[in-house]
Order: sequence, then C-alpha cells, then structure tokens
Amino acid sequence: MLILSRKINEKIKIGEDITLTIIEVRGEQVKVGVEAPKDVKVFRQEVFNAIQSENKAAAESQNLSALSGLFQG
Repeated sequence: MLILSRKINEKIKIGEDITLTIIEVRGEQVKVGVEAPKDVKVFRQEVFNAIQSENKAAAESQNLSALSGLFQG
C-alpha cells in the first residue's frame, strides 16, 4: 500500500486517466473528488462489498434453481 500525504486541492494521479483531488478535511473526515472515465466504476468500499454479496447470493440462487430443475419431471 502506498501512503501519501496531501493538502486541500492537491491531487493524486492513478495511471493517465484517474485523478483524486482532496476537496476538504474536517476532523477525521476527508472529502475526495474522483475524476475517471465513464467506463471506470468507482464505489465506496462498503457499497462494493454489498454489490459483491448480492451478486454472489444471486449466482448461488441461480445455481440452486438450475439444479432443482434437473430432478423434476
């Protein structure tokens, strides 16, 4: 993990297409702006984790439905 110190309005570049800008620091909260191409999905970690869990549950549900269809009729 790379750890960087930045001040308000300073930026971090990730590759050529992604820029993070420090917008505001208030106590223990930091507001970060993300500029990225539209095809790059940007999520907060907790939202990403929720999406992954839902996708996994849906895939498992589909697998069970497909298997139960094999034993009917």
